[in-house]
Amino acid sequence: MSVNTVDIRPGVSVLAVLRYLNYKPWFALAEFVDNAIQSHLSSRDRLDLADGGSQRLRVSIEIDSAPPGRITIRDNAAGIAGSEFPRAFRPAVVPLDASGLSEFGMGMKSAACWFSSHWRVRTKAVGEPVERTVKFDISRIVNDEIEELDIHEEPAAPNAHYTEIVLEGLHHIPVKRTIGKIREHLTDIYRVFVRNGTLELRFNGEACVYEPPNILVTPYAREDGGKPRTWRKEIAFDLGQGQKVKGFAALRDPGSHARSGFALFRRGRLIQGSGEDGYRPHHIFQLPGSFRHLRLFGELELDGFEVSHTKDGFRWNDDDEQPFLDLLREHLDSADLPLLKQADNYQARAAKADRAAAASKALDRTTKVIEESIPDVLQRVADAIPVETQKEPLAPQPTLATRELTVKFRGQVWVIHIELSDDPAEGDWLTVSDQQSSEGGAEKLEIRLAMAHPFMVLFAQTDPSNIEALIRVGSAIAVSEKLARRAGVKLAGTIRRNVNEILREALSRA
Repeated sequence: MSVNTVDIRPGVSVLAVLRYLNYKPWFALAEFVDNAIQSHLSSRDRLDLADGGSQRLRVSIEIDSAPPGRITIRDNAAGIAGSEFPRAFRPAVVPLDASGLSEFGMGMKSAACWFSSHWRVRTKAVGEPVERTVKFDISRIVNDEIEELDIHEEPAAPNAHYTEIVLEGLHHIPVKRTIGKIREHLTDIYRVFVRNGTLELRFNGEACVYEPPNILVTPYAREDGGKPRTWRKEIAFDLGQGQKVKGFAALRDPGSHARSGFALFRRGRLIQGSGEDGYRPHHIFQLPGSFRHLRLFGELELDGFEVSHTKDGFRWNDDDEQPFLDLLREHLDSADLPLLKQADNYQARAAKADRAAAASKALDRTTKVIEESIPDVLQRVADAIPVETQKEPLAPQPTLATRELTVKFRGQVWVIHIELSDDPAEGDWLTVSDQQSSEGGAEKLEIRLAMAHPFMVLFAQTDPSNIEALIRVGSAIAVSEKLARRAGVKLAGTIRRNVNEILREALSRA
């Protein structure tokens, strides 16, 4: 083994603050995939010569979420050439060619430092006879003001080419639900490169392949007896000053509020609108509950528009976003195929089919979980001792939100306190305290839902509509329990206790 060095001056001090960037984990991981794609595209001739023919780029991402956490990214792109090491590892050095996916000179460094203070790069450049490894310990680099890093070299076959990046001791360890979202977003972000055969992307061993939604095929809702049309159209317009838009727009069948919206691309890579974060400007989609919001989607390639340094959004201003939206809306609703009018007027015919499809899917999932999990839980729940509703105030817990309201019922004032707790140690999804009045005062009903409960983590973390639905269900159970006690029912807390047990032990599984 031989050892050389790479100069990482200037800008070393910036490495310590990169962990505080406003990244989402999928966009941080995308920085590594971007570099691999750009390396592959820029070196195709040399790669074809080394491989004896054209080969698809393969990128794999493996996440080990067991503390302290580890992420490994591997690719078979062209590797980092020895001559490129200073540019690759020195902060904020813009690449010679900034017209591709690697344009700011900070992607790998920013993403790696956001995830971890300890990371290493092992790379083999095509046509070179050595494999090189560089290790980063950010705290030591900053505290000791280190200006050079050792490059460890090992002999390797000249035609081999790859890069492996390992991030250890993660600042942000993805948990189970987040890991699923990362895969979903990465699948969306690189759908164009996967679709055109350039890229094979694997996440925790699974191929990331985008499945497009079905397109609505039906007559125009404003025409009685019209012929069926496919509600998809090409979009292309020029805003001048080098800004162009090209792609398609369509109506989904069935609709989906979560997966509607536009995916906005630049240079083939999605910038805005992945996962459930579709680009849904009010100017076009109206309110979140609208039928446009339910069905309208599409893919648009934007050329000549600036993006953020984390490449997770376009840098809009009124001078370019509003003209873009005006022209887009004009094209969407042009007379040849008026997508917006169709979306607005088709709801009555489509509602039943949409509900049936969603109901069938949800029922299939739930019955599968019940079939697999309930038999083991029933015996324990059935044998548990019946319980009475708690009369003492609930013990304090960390909370995300609280509300209090007053209602009158048959001459009695009820103070209802609803609390969303954030205590991961809380095992019950729903906790209730029914405090009787004293000397003619108000009765107090405390209702606490545990937002850190596995059931809430699975179904209702950040979507207000999902959270609201479960708050309403929990409140209905709590009020019903209080009414049952007023009617003379003994041990009224037993049903809620059983609900908590079944949710925790059986129905909180994906």
